[in-house]
Amino acid sequence: MIDLRYWADSTLRGVFILLSQSAPYLSGLRAFSPMGADIALIGLAVMGQNLILNMNDHGFVVCAYNRTVSKVHDFLRNEAKSTKVIGAESLEDMVSKLKSPRRVILLVKAGQAVDDFIDKLVPLLQPGDIIIDGGNSEYRDTTRRCQSLKAKGLLFVGSGVSGGEEGARHGPSLMPGGHKEAWPHIKDIFQSIAAKVGTGESCCDWVGDEGAGHFVKMVHNGIEYGDMHPISLPSLLCDLTQALFPRCSICRLIKEPVFDRWNKTELDSFLIEITANILKYRDTDGTHLLPKIRDSAGQKGTGKWTAISALEYGIPVTLIGEAVFARCLSSLKDERVLASKSLKGPQGAKFTGDKDQFLEDIRKALYASKIISYAQGFMLLRQAAKEFGWSLNYGAIALMWRGGCIIRSVFLGKIKEAFDRDSELQNLLLDGFFTNAVQDCQASWRRVVSTGVELGIPMPSFTTALSFYDGYRHAMLPANLLQAQRDYFGAHTYELLSNPGHFIHTNWTGHGGNVSSTSYNA
Repeated sequence: MIDLRYWADSTLRGVFILLSQSAPYLSGLRAFSPMGADIALIGLAVMGQNLILNMNDHGFVVCAYNRTVSKVHDFLRNEAKSTKVIGAESLEDMVSKLKSPRRVILLVKAGQAVDDFIDKLVPLLQPGDIIIDGGNSEYRDTTRRCQSLKAKGLLFVGSGVSGGEEGARHGPSLMPGGHKEAWPHIKDIFQSIAAKVGTGESCCDWVGDEGAGHFVKMVHNGIEYGDMHPISLPSLLCDLTQALFPRCSICRLIKEPVFDRWNKTELDSFLIEITANILKYRDTDGTHLLPKIRDSAGQKGTGKWTAISALEYGIPVTLIGEAVFARCLSSLKDERVLASKSLKGPQGAKFTGDKDQFLEDIRKALYASKIISYAQGFMLLRQAAKEFGWSLNYGAIALMWRGGCIIRSVFLGKIKEAFDRDSELQNLLLDGFFTNAVQDCQASWRRVVSTGVELGIPMPSFTTALSFYDGYRHAMLPANLLQAQRDYFGAHTYELLSNPGHFIHTNWTGHGGNVSSTSYNA
């Protein structure tokens, strides 16, 4: 049994002291204010533990709970030893230890587990209490939970949390959305524990209503896919250097710190930095580890969600979609091994250019493709804002991503500056800085794509990004033929350039009739 005793004197406010002879995990004194804990967190996997320790470092008293209570005991005995973190034996115990309004963070597996915990918490909470979902939930689920809990008088926040284990411990990027009435009650905690950039700006701000926070996190993860796939250049460059320079191999990239150099340019980012480190890393036998890793990439679904949302809202987020499909193709490892024995590529193709210049061309192609990925991501955010009536601050979102998260980079500062110049900017490519940046990279971009095609080297992210750029910059596209075909076989109608907004049908064969179907966008 745990003996709770109350103690006070004339110089100190009352504190509870937990003493236990039979619970060694609570050996020593564990004191907390009789006013209660500032916030509770449910889910003691590594992310949850690290977020708790981060909040503790910033002076907040956190109550930790896990469905498997032994994990609470282990956490208090080990990682949280000598902190102000307190534990709870049950949800009832946890809620009883919280200040009002009670604030509870859920860091559990997205989906049914979140709903299950919410159902258990609702009877224990009072009107105005706050439930925060910090997992990778689908934004529609967050909207549904907001509406359901509002009817019960409770406040709900769906917050994106990015940065992995390291970010959770030392400063993540946080993207909260939901019931705005909750923001004043969690703002201090969230902005204190979030990553800081520049002169101390917090990588956390209120995003918007209902599912806005989780939508922004979803797009962040989609851009992460779009960032990572073009950067998967070690394999690409290995193939290229072997094709272009048979005596070279991936060792060229390791002996010559290409990515270290690139990280001192416009590409300065966390992903470029870790790529440089991965290339150098040696296995226990002294050889480089990367060539031993099976080339089959996994995914947890948020990139796929981004691609699905892009299709749903009619936004051409082509690079992120291609990055998702590239992972799917990589997973067909056994099929690819079999296909490699019978499907041949170009024969006798040779490269006669300068290898150092070509590496610079690849760097510029990577930068241009990165710009396209972000431009497409912000296009999707803008469309979602229209669909749901969200007031998204795109410059603030770029700032949230500048630190703490996986896609953090110096580049994001340029995006914030673009939206500071024009908050109604329709597309990043139309900002002067990015217009000039892509123009500067364009010749190199095209050389890399054409060289890769000639040599049979797959580079889907570069090619799809360039195709989008070329399509976006053309005033006329061959979609007029597509629309004519649709009208021919399905009477779907079309507009004339001279009379936009007015839909007409042509009886193309003379015997198809003049009745048209309802006009719609496909």
